[in-house]
Amino acid sequence: MASNALADTFFDWGVIAETFPRLISEGLLNTLTIAAGAIVLGVVIALAAAMLLLSNRWWVRLPARLYVDIFRGLPVIITVMLVGVGLPAAGIRPFGTDPLGYAVLAIGIISGAYTAEIFRSGIQSVDPGQLQAARSLGLSYLKAMRLVVVPQGIRRVLPAMTGQFVKDIKESSLVYLLGLAVGQRELYFIAQEEVARTYNSSPLIAAGICYLALTIPMTYFVNYLDRRLREGPRPDKTPASADPDLPTTPLQPAGGEAR
Repeated sequence: MASNALADTFFDWGVIAETFPRLISEGLLNTLTIAAGAIVLGVVIALAAAMLLLSNRWWVRLPARLYVDIFRGLPVIITVMLVGVGLPAAGIRPFGTDPLGYAVLAIGIISGAYTAEIFRSGIQSVDPGQLQAARSLGLSYLKAMRLVVVPQGIRRVLPAMTGQFVKDIKESSLVYLLGLAVGQRELYFIAQEEVARTYNSSPLIAAGICYLALTIPMTYFVNYLDRRLREGPRPDKTPASADPDLPTTPLQPAGGEAR
């Protein structure tokens, strides 16, 4: 009896099949839009914050340190409400009345705080000799960081960045609190509406399947990319063709005749 009730509550395949079309046609696209926008915004903020955190001047590091510590310490739900509800209430409306823009901004600010620390640790892990060598070639500090140090640091933290991107996708579910309009609703919002309509939790399982379909392939792809970057290019197994201009007879050893 208990097992049947559990299956009917969470694995009603009729309800799941009824929910999937709306999840795919509307929720999946909006979740990807919010997550992609937040990831791009977070990376831009994180690069700027990481460069400030690496400064030798405390008054340059201070604003970035405050930003990172505050938004890493606040619960995500509070940041979403402060940005999505607090800013419009205070008369600051960069996106007008469109809640989707505030959703991207909120998740992007949070992502930037975490990604800044990832970038900082990756850049600091690069051998200081790399920067010195680049400066000795005539590159300015900023150019040496942009062309030599930062790319190496980012490559070293690819797995950690992937974890943060997966987290951004999952945290996009909290923007339902902003009251997204029809056509803007992401996976969790739609699943929640279906749960209220059917009095069944199976739509949450359907939404969970969609989230897993996004996050698991991303994790494996970046793990593969990281492995390839660490291994370097594969050697060419094709033997090089002989140069017709070179002699085919073996060279005689110096100081003696060939045997």
